[in-house]
Amino acid sequence: MRASIKRILIGRPLKSTELGEQKLNILKALAILSSDALSSVAYGTEQILIVLASISVIAAWYSVPIAIGVLFLLAALIISYRQIIFSYPQGGGAYLVSKENLGEKAGLIAGGSLLVDYILTVAVSVSAGTDAITSAFPVLHAHTVLIACLLVVVITILNLRGLTESATILAYPVYLFVFALFILIVTGLYKIATGHVSQGLHAPLGTPVQGITLFILLRAFASGCSALTGVEAISNAIPNFKEPAPKNAAKTLILMGSLLALMFSGITFLAYYYGIAPKHDETVVSQIARETFGRNMVYFFIQGTTALILVLAANTGFSAFPLLAYNLAKDKYMPRMFTIRGDRLGYSNGIVSLGIASIFLIIIFQGQTEQLIPLYAVGVFIPFTLSQTGMIIKWVREKPAGWTARLSANLIGAVITLTVLIIFFLTKFTHVWFAVVFLPIIVTIFLKIHRHYRDVGEQLRIHSEQPAIEPEGNVIIVPVAGITKVVEHSLNYAKTLADQVYAVYISFDREDEKRFEEKWRQAYPDVRLVTLQSRYRSILQPLAKFIDTVQHKAKERNYEVTVLIPQFIPKKSWHNILHNQSGLLIRSYLIYRKNVIVTTLPYRFKK
Repeated sequence: MRASIKRILIGRPLKSTELGEQKLNILKALAILSSDALSSVAYGTEQILIVLASISVIAAWYSVPIAIGVLFLLAALIISYRQIIFSYPQGGGAYLVSKENLGEKAGLIAGGSLLVDYILTVAVSVSAGTDAITSAFPVLHAHTVLIACLLVVVITILNLRGLTESATILAYPVYLFVFALFILIVTGLYKIATGHVSQGLHAPLGTPVQGITLFILLRAFASGCSALTGVEAISNAIPNFKEPAPKNAAKTLILMGSLLALMFSGITFLAYYYGIAPKHDETVVSQIARETFGRNMVYFFIQGTTALILVLAANTGFSAFPLLAYNLAKDKYMPRMFTIRGDRLGYSNGIVSLGIASIFLIIIFQGQTEQLIPLYAVGVFIPFTLSQTGMIIKWVREKPAGWTARLSANLIGAVITLTVLIIFFLTKFTHVWFAVVFLPIIVTIFLKIHRHYRDVGEQLRIHSEQPAIEPEGNVIIVPVAGITKVVEHSLNYAKTLADQVYAVYISFDREDEKRFEEKWRQAYPDVRLVTLQSRYRSILQPLAKFIDTVQHKAKERNYEVTVLIPQFIPKKSWHNILHNQSGLLIRSYLIYRKNVIVTTLPYRFKK
């Protein structure tokens, strides 16, 4: 039944040779890897206006030069990540750039920041989309957390079905959102050009604003840079592209940057020209759409696609997180299970882990993740800064043809992203202090995992100068609880492996011990029985002491000690609850406490 449910939800397993069919073309990759970046258009302008509105409504005209600054940074990031794509075609993005050029710890900080950022991407995006749903249907407001968790489960299952299938399904909503936004922007600009929008709705550019400071403007700029989250995802997911993967990834990156620039600048300009002010109960995009079309079908189409893209922005995390986790696991900083492909050739352990972590976050914050948005932005600007700095060092060290122009682009990007990062820490420290505490913990965990794998490797490595000592014989101990077919089967098997076989019986009183010894002499006179008295009804302690005694003698003769545990295999799986508890206890104790071989011999019931 489990297999049937899995087949229905995820689909048939794919052969390893079908991996090439699971690669993305440019259009599908743009949809699946750009949803986070493109969805930020829905709130990037609003974040700028919220800061400016704290001074005055007139200050809204500053959103235009601030948007130009954001676009300038976007251009620097696109140039930088395009260089990263061709320099590091194996994927990994900021993690590999930082690790190779700035050192191990810088790489782990970048990798850890991005992993947390992708978890936040899923939690924040799904929660924002859920808010849009519950706003349209207030009766569902009490079930916000449940709806958000169910949406995460649905997106997780879609991604488990494989890249191409999930991309095919999710491409339609993403392109519908792009289409809806362009309809809004073009119609708005047409109304402005034809004089249907009054010029008195906004303050002219350059209007003096009392109380405005450089710090406020920098804070508004930093808030507007939240529109740049998700730009790095393509450089992390290069192996998911069809060949030639780097070229296709670079084209996708430029397409994404172009769409993001056009939509962000269009929405910002319309918000300025319409004199839009941020409201608690209505988004900036909603106000622009209402002013442009009224509350008609086009308005609801724009709102519907906006809500949908906010939910599907989570898919960027599901596309990039597993590949980043793969790169970290390949370098032995994360568990090796993240390098294993699932039935549909995706890194399913990474996909499932991301889904569980984001659901956990949604439950903890009860679907109200507004306070996580600054942390969400910080989580991506730390890798931005590290990757730009790493590329600067790479160009200075290697000095390829045209390296000065490349270095200039990275230097400008590094200065701006570092400035944004500092502003975030200065203005929203109460929201982002978690990053200061949590990132060192993540890096420490990565280093401990790496140290563990290194130690394991040293212990498993075969050294030719230290030849292995071959055992000369084997002593087998068989714990028995009675005289049954299972015991007979186990003893017959044990005698084929070794001449020295001990059957061990733990008794709780003397009379029981005598009765059992008499029965044993009649049934198995050729197998030595050792009876151990347990005054406190413990099975483990007497058995462990006996094993220690046998092991001491066996060591003198270079013999191995094996504990053979008989085990019933019932016809029905739920019958296991009724059997094998003692065997499970003995096996668990010996494996972790004693230096002996522990093996299980199954005996299958037929009814």
